[in-house]
Amino acid sequence: MRLLLDTHAFLWFVTGDKRLSRRARRAIESEEPFLSAVSVWEMAIKVSLGRLVLPAPVDEYVAEKRAEGFSMLSIDWPHAAAVEKLPFLHRDPFDRLLAAQALSERLPLVSSDPVFREYGVKIVW
Repeated sequence: MRLLLDTHAFLWFVTGDKRLSRRARRAIESEEPFLSAVSVWEMAIKVSLGRLVLPAPVDEYVAEKRAEGFSMLSIDWPHAAAVEKLPFLHRDPFDRLLAAQALSERLPLVSSDPVFREYGVKIVW
């Protein structure tokens, strides 16, 4: 099964953070995990604002994780257009686009954020 990872789930997995649930960790380890370009964009913004520190520049860090087995999900125009159909449950553009991608691609999302369920996204946590 393919899985889409929320940004925090990706970061918690690769750093061994205990906040990642056991169920989520097992799913990521045993399934095909996808990191969205949305998450790369979010990490880049947070690094540039000083709100996230990575051991390498974002492009190098993501390239390293891809080499370790993470697949990438690009942002395509149908994903962006699908945001229009989502109810306006909150203002986070990263989460809204992740929800649109998960729904468009029929991918479960690994996330601790309950708002995704309100969008109709299947959550693994």
